[in-house]
Amino acid sequence: MKIKTRTIVILIVLAVVIILAPLFFIRGAEFEGSDGAGSEMVDEVTGGEYEPWFEPVLETLIGGELPGEMETLFFCIQTGIGVGIIAFCFGYLSARRKYGGDAEISA
Repeated sequence: MKIKTRTIVILIVLAVVIILAPLFFIRGAEFEGSDGAGSEMVDEVTGGEYEPWFEPVLETLIGGELPGEMETLFFCIQTGIGVGIIAFCFGYLSARRKYGGDAEISA
């Protein structure tokens, strides 16, 4: 096995260990998202008297909360758009450097 291949395999195994270690070593822990922690902190600071400034647009349109699958769908769409923008920027910068986009274009 080449050194480069061995390094990649070791890094992948290390990443998997880092991801799975908390599940095995921290028994009974609750792994919650930041939304719940933020809401709890706002309630603690304001004494439970906080009122939102507005209602979410989609929840107002459908007349209730979005199902979990819809929230996941919108999150995935948002992630895809963000990744597409970042990939486009990296591709543009790479192509500009490769093909000399900084040079003047003569007519």
